[in-house]
Amino acid sequence: MAELTTLARPYAKAAFEYAKGANALAVWAEQLSVAAAVSQSETVAKVLASPLLTAAQKGDTFVEVCGDALNDKGKNFIRNLAANKRLGLLPAISSLFEEFKAQLEKSVDVDVTSAFELPQATLDKLATALKTKLGRDVTVKGLIDESLLGGVVIRAGDTVIDDSVKGRLAKLAEAMNA
Repeated sequence: MAELTTLARPYAKAAFEYAKGANALAVWAEQLSVAAAVSQSETVAKVLASPLLTAAQKGDTFVEVCGDALNDKGKNFIRNLAANKRLGLLPAISSLFEEFKAQLEKSVDVDVTSAFELPQATLDKLATALKTKLGRDVTVKGLIDESLLGGVVIRAGDTVIDDSVKGRLAKLAEAMNA
């Protein structure tokens, strides 16, 4: 996964810088999201893997499938990715673009995963604490993972705080095996 991110970063950065300069961050975020979803389609993946098509044909086919979801600059971006055999990176490019956009907007999405549904008051307190700690606007989303047994796992961008029973047991097992 780290290798995909490394390959996708220059493309995401280029798209972000262009979109920022053109004051079109929302438009580009939507275009990249659509393109990422299209690239993950099983049918499209088969077409893109075909050795019978040239890179230009793959790019044109991809643009055609996306239809009106892409503007001219977005179509050129997709064709450029196709020419460099990087269409498979679209999900990672879209994800990185969203991270750059959130960083610019000084906001971060936080996933709080617990074994059971947390009350909204608890999520609000957590959002306030994280806003102070991270110095950004925070949007908290509560998720449920019954395999955690108890505790929570908080994911805010690259930061992960694992205070779950499952995580503690894994750390204890690792310590005992070391």
